[in-house]
Amino acid sequence: MTRQLFEKELATETLHSERLRATILAGLFGLFAAGFAFLYLFFREDYLRILRSPSSIQSVLIFYSLVALYELGIRFIIGFRMRTGRKVFEWMRYWNAFVETSTPTILIIIIAGTAGPFHTLLGPVSFAYFLFVILSTLRLDFMLCVFTGFVAAVEYVILAFHYLAYFREPVLGPMLNATIYYIGRSAFLLAGGIAAGFVAMQIKQRVLSSFKAIAERNEIINLFGQQVSPEIVDVLLEQRPDLTNQKRSVCIMFLDIRNFTPFAATRTPEEIIAYQNAVFGFMIDIINKHHGLINQLLGDGFMSTFGAPISYGNDCYNAVAAAREIITRLKQENEKGSIPPTRVGIGIHAGEVVTGNVGTSLRKQYSITGNTVILASRIEQLNKQFQSQLLISEEVWKTIGGGEDAVHLGLVRVKGEERPVSLYVLAR
Repeated sequence: MTRQLFEKELATETLHSERLRATILAGLFGLFAAGFAFLYLFFREDYLRILRSPSSIQSVLIFYSLVALYELGIRFIIGFRMRTGRKVFEWMRYWNAFVETSTPTILIIIIAGTAGPFHTLLGPVSFAYFLFVILSTLRLDFMLCVFTGFVAAVEYVILAFHYLAYFREPVLGPMLNATIYYIGRSAFLLAGGIAAGFVAMQIKQRVLSSFKAIAERNEIINLFGQQVSPEIVDVLLEQRPDLTNQKRSVCIMFLDIRNFTPFAATRTPEEIIAYQNAVFGFMIDIINKHHGLINQLLGDGFMSTFGAPISYGNDCYNAVAAAREIITRLKQENEKGSIPPTRVGIGIHAGEVVTGNVGTSLRKQYSITGNTVILASRIEQLNKQFQSQLLISEEVWKTIGGGEDAVHLGLVRVKGEERPVSLYVLAR
């Protein structure tokens, strides 16, 4: 599905690029026509010495105008197909490349009739081939660029062979009357097409890489939600961890705002949302700073994981440090009066869980399940019983190396657990 998305996006970008190329060419030939007419007013005698008759000048002016109109038509057709969701057939692109690249050939034939073939083959008009070769890069197609260079080379060398067979200009000298000279010029046109093709390939590759990077980033953000920090997204993109179902050792934190229900019962919806934003705002920032991931954000609390999908090797320490900072910051906010008096309960437990993507191809979520999650939630609920704000299990206490401020509660019966659990209070 991602591959199809890339191809669709690339096809759209290619059409945008083709439309831009047609716009540039229409503008250039429009300017050529206007400039040609303007200069004719001031350098009429010079023009007549070169082209010899007013009819030839009119022919060139009309030709420039027709090419500009043709490119405007191409621009309109591409725009119409983009708006209607129709694709541009490959043969149409090659046919348009052939017609455009033949423009200098037709112009050389028009001018050669009065100005002389060799002066035209060697003059400014012949450089128009390179204009189309260079702009073929915007087609983002290697073969189309090579085709453009090939058409330019073949048509130029055919013109040269034709005029060499019937005309000679002794004044030009032996080199400019030699067939090999024009073969060499046509070879440069072909080489230009190949070079433009390689440039187009590089641009196309970079566009694809950009699409892929954006798609992968969006996939991660959709998978983990907005609660994942940009830093963790960057690490996930760099390390590419396995996000399929697997067992991992993690540290789980549950946080609950005390007395939220009676608080919400006496407030307007706007006041409740403003309070939640004020409280959860700095809490989420602290969790992110300590490399945690918000898995569930509820109205009166949240569940956070440290160690999945990315582990920094000190997950329990990060969880406890985050919990301590939340309590300290909450006390500061209470003292400043920036939020209504608020107290929380936090429970932390470490152990093995099952992680993985849960959902369908349209909507997935990174899920953490297992008894460790359930026990961490039950430990948080025990804060009410012990009038505490931060409870940790013995598994967490041992991992962080104990703590002088920890108060051991001994073995405590926990709902749903057959055996009592050893708990420690870190904040009252």
